[in-house]
Amino acid sequence: MMSAGPATVPATAPTAWGPLRIAAFRSLWLALLASNIGTWMQTVGAQWLLVEESGSDTLVAIVQTASTLPIVLLALPSGALADTFDRRRLLIAVQTFLVAVGVVLTVLTLTGRMPATLLLTLTFVLGAGQALTGPAWQAVIPELVPRNQLASASALGAISMNLARAVGPAVAGLLIARTGAGVVFALNTLSFVVFALVLLRWRRAAADPGIVPERFTAAVRSGSRYVRHSPVVRRILLRAALFLVPGSALWALLPLVASRRLGLGSGGYGVLLGAVGVGAVAGALLLPQLRARWSLNRLLLVAGIGFAVVLTVLALGRSEAVVVAALLPAGIAWVMVLSSVNASMQLFLPNWVRARGLAVYQMIFAGAQAAGALAWGALSDGAGLVTAHLVAAALMLAGALTLRWWPLKDTTSLNREPAVYWPEPHLELEPAKYDGPVLVTAGYPVSPEHEDAFVEAMQGVRRTRLQTGAVQWGLFRDGEDPGRFVEVYLVPSWDEHLRQHTGRLTGADQATEERARALADGPPEVSHLLSTAD
Repeated sequence: MMSAGPATVPATAPTAWGPLRIAAFRSLWLALLASNIGTWMQTVGAQWLLVEESGSDTLVAIVQTASTLPIVLLALPSGALADTFDRRRLLIAVQTFLVAVGVVLTVLTLTGRMPATLLLTLTFVLGAGQALTGPAWQAVIPELVPRNQLASASALGAISMNLARAVGPAVAGLLIARTGAGVVFALNTLSFVVFALVLLRWRRAAADPGIVPERFTAAVRSGSRYVRHSPVVRRILLRAALFLVPGSALWALLPLVASRRLGLGSGGYGVLLGAVGVGAVAGALLLPQLRARWSLNRLLLVAGIGFAVVLTVLALGRSEAVVVAALLPAGIAWVMVLSSVNASMQLFLPNWVRARGLAVYQMIFAGAQAAGALAWGALSDGAGLVTAHLVAAALMLAGALTLRWWPLKDTTSLNREPAVYWPEPHLELEPAKYDGPVLVTAGYPVSPEHEDAFVEAMQGVRRTRLQTGAVQWGLFRDGEDPGRFVEVYLVPSWDEHLRQHTGRLTGADQATEERARALADGPPEVSHLLSTAD
């Protein structure tokens, strides 16, 4: 049996391959690699079937939209499920569902009963399964590896995805040419079986029995509030979107570059995708050295400019060798940006909301590519491949240059561990668990010389309250006692407020609150006002 255990890894400096020394992570990573290879084989098979049958640029591009749109629609509910239920059992159930869908897809294709509409429908259903898999798997990673190796684990995730791009399309191209798409779909189904079997062998560490999962609807709402009130998370999502929307042009239009401009068959298309994958693997291996030499934002700038150059080459290149040479640095830039952005998200999110935050990240990841693929396919239909690539290159360059005004915050040194530092509330009237709303007040005595600094520091406290459960917050001055400031915030239920006391706050939140309290002349006087509504 495999068991999770980051503590079994010696305290050595992080390396690109360090997380693979952990048996549970290694086995799950290899299983996910097999699943990623199967997914790329599935994508190539579906796209090539539509290239041969329809000849429509838009319809071919919609394959990517159909596979990624479910992630947009189901992201936050998927994250709430992963934060609410046992993540291992959830992953096993989802893989079983994907096996069933894969069997249907395979049988119908092998028997010649696969029209374009049904193919896109089943592609959408498979995407729904992937939407449920992503947040749970991403949230499991910090349980498997120590914090100082999360960046390396994120890069290994990129290696997995891009090894799949290198291997999956090439294998799919050869199989489609010899046996047809049905065999490709069968191998994708087998990859789900492999992942499910490895999950069955893994024994996740026992959860703290004192932690009671949130209700599903409350978990969805609290997750969305956290993202909405977290400037760091919003900036990470913005940087991802600014790269992914123009970057999706490469994936959406590459089948058309291969078939129309270069005159390649399915095997040649697989070689082009494989070139991107090889470049991405190289980029993942280079990433630790690049992080040591460059700041995070410089790395993002270089990668964005490099990807814009690649899109320009794809617009103007007419030689297979030139296109392959351009796709290698495209893979490097792709992994540099997305591994860095994903690692920033992993490092910043506290455990209680990690899957929901990562689900929103995946929603942006998938939504940007889905919308971008549809837009680039339509633009190519109307204005041609050259125009579509050049417009994407211009948008990529413009997005990279916005780093001057919207840089990404380095989250490496932030303390995101749970901090239980509020005193336990002692009430004469004890509310039921889900009674609410609850109005919390805290009165602070503040000297005149500290008033302006205190009000400014409390804006940081405001963000921590809204991130961890409050739906409204305000700071008021007592009219009868001008030296007294009163913080007021409304929490939907008593359960939500108790979760603020027992694990939602982090070490960084504690530091923020302590900075404000240091400017007061004494500890706050806290009151809990309970709703009288039935």
